[in-house]
Formats: sequence, structure tokens, C-alpha cells
Amino acid sequence: MFSFSSMQFLSVGLPANKVPVRSLNMNPTRMSMKDPGNMAVVAAPKWAQKTITLPPHKRGCHLVTPKIVKEIEQDLSGFKCGLAHVFLHHTSASLTINENYDYDVRDDTETFLNRIVPEGPSAPWRHTIEGPDDMPAHIKSSMFGCALMIPITNGRLNMGTWQGIWLCEHRDYPTPRTVVVTLNGI
Repeated sequence: MFSFSSMQFLSVGLPANKVPVRSLNMNPTRMSMKDPGNMAVVAAPKWAQKTITLPPHKRGCHLVTPKIVKEIEQDLSGFKCGLAHVFLHHTSASLTINENYDYDVRDDTETFLNRIVPEGPSAPWRHTIEGPDDMPAHIKSSMFGCALMIPITNGRLNMGTWQGIWLCEHRDYPTPRTVVVTLNGI
């Protein structure tokens, strides 16, 4: 059910870091933007963005959380609440969030992917211009995806205790990979 008590009304024309918001516990029949007593000032949303180059990794799933956090920590520390969007610039690798402790999970995931997406001369793929591992890499990339959304709380990525960001390299020959991390919040 819609409730006026949960509505926020933003205004423009104030300093970039402050925005008036109507009080959340007011009688809707009394609401007036002209009455300064009905206004509270809150921090305006902010943005930050950084492109990170990850070093080449052999085929498989690799924990990259420490590298990403190290690269964004200065900007990240300025956010009380928000979202981090992590986007991979490649179609033959992928990103996912999974186990950050036991390497067996990463190895088992790679084994699973290799079993469900056939490779080699008997595979049915027509797209082989970049080698026999290219089309399977595209399929695996589509399965996991190239982007993640992670909440930000008090200057940190708000992931579970056993969660980490994985780069899944689906090609046989290692190559550097780039990700763009976009931060938005207050």
C-alpha cells in the first residue's frame, strides 16, 4: 500500500552535497514545500568510477576481491550507503560471487562448466575463428554474466562472510582483464 509517510520529495538548486527532503512523519494534508519546518537536509547521492586491470589468470575461477577492494578503497570509504556495480569488459570471461575460502569450490565450478559446455573437435560450435576454446568461453561467460551489484555499507562492500568476487577465466591462454567499478550512494 502506498503511504505518504514513506515518500521523499527532492528539490534542485541547493549546494551539490545537500538536498531538502520532506519529513517522513508528516500529515499529508499539511505538507508544503514553502514551510521550512517540513524540510530536512540530507546528503545528495554521489558517484565514483574506476577502471581496474586484473593481471592474467590461468583458466579457472579466481578470487579477485582483494585486488578490487584495494583499487577502490579510497573512494569506497566515502560512502555510508550505496551500491557498487562491477562490470567486466570481456565476452570470454565472467564474474560471479561465491565461496572465498575453499579453493575446491573454484576447482569444482571449473570442472562443472567444462562438463556442461563441450569443447574440442567433436563440439558442435561453428564459431572457432579464435580457437576451439573461444565459443565455449562465450557460453560460459553468458551463464555467469559480466556484471555484479554489491551493496555498500559504512565504506565497505557488504558481502557475506564466505562471499568473494570471482573472475572466471574461460580461455586457455591468460590475458589481462579490465573491470569498471562504479560506486553510487551517500
